[in-house]
Amino acid sequence: MLYWWSKFVLLGPLLRLFCRPTIEGVGNVPERGGAILASNHLAVVDSFFLPLLVPRRITFLAKREYFIQPGLVGRMKKMFFSGVGQVPIDRSGGSAAQAAMDTAVRLLREDKLLGIYPEGTRSPDGRLYKGKTGIARMTLEAAVPVIPVAMIGTDKVNPIGSRMWRPRKVHIKIGEPLDFSRYSGMAGDRFIERSMTDEIMYALMELSGQTYVDMYAASVKERAAKAKLADPQESSADGHSGDGLPKARAS
Repeated sequence: MLYWWSKFVLLGPLLRLFCRPTIEGVGNVPERGGAILASNHLAVVDSFFLPLLVPRRITFLAKREYFIQPGLVGRMKKMFFSGVGQVPIDRSGGSAAQAAMDTAVRLLREDKLLGIYPEGTRSPDGRLYKGKTGIARMTLEAAVPVIPVAMIGTDKVNPIGSRMWRPRKVHIKIGEPLDFSRYSGMAGDRFIERSMTDEIMYALMELSGQTYVDMYAASVKERAAKAKLADPQESSADGHSGDGLPKARAS
C-alpha cells in the first residue's frame, strides 16, 4: 500500500508533469519471477523514474542507516525509502559488500525484481564506466536473467551537485533479457564473472549510446577529489574533468 501511495499519489503526478517520462521495451520485464534490472546510473532520480514507469514493483538495496534515524525526520525518511521500494542492508554481521550480496540473492530467490547499478556509483561525467562483478555473482547464485536498462536525460533533471530538480525530458530504454544459464554452477570464477559483467556493460552502452570508459567510476571520482585538494585553484575551464580525460559534452 505504501509503495502504491508513493508511486501514484505522491511522486508520480509531479514527475510525469514536469519531466514527461517515456519508456520503451517494458515488455522485456518478466511479469513474475526473480530478475535483475541492470541500469546505467546518471543521477539520484534514476531510482524514482524507473519504479514509476515499470508496472512491476522494483526493489533497490539501501544503507540500513536510512531506516533507523530517530525522531520525526527519521520516521519520514523510513516511510519514504520504504515507499519507493528500498530495502535496508544490515551490515552489522560483516562487510557491506557481503551483506549486499546476501540480501540481493535472498530477494531474487523470493522472486523479487531487483534494481542494480553495476557501475556502483553515479557517473561523474555522463559516460558509462566499468561494471563491478557483484552483479554477475548475484545472477549466478540466484539463477536469474539480467535485463539491461538505459536511463536517458535524468542527469539533466538532477545534475550532480544540484539542489533542485529541473523539468527535462526523461526516456527509459529496456533491452532484451540476457541469459547466463550457460555459466550455471560457476559462481566464484572471477574470469567468468568479469566476462558476464562486461557483456552487461556492452548491452548498456548500446542501449544508452554512452561512451564507455574502461575504468571504475569510483576511482575516477577519487582521483578528481585528490587533484582538487592538491590544487584548489584548478579550473574546469580547460575542458577536462580532473581525471586527465576530456569532459563529455552534452548531446
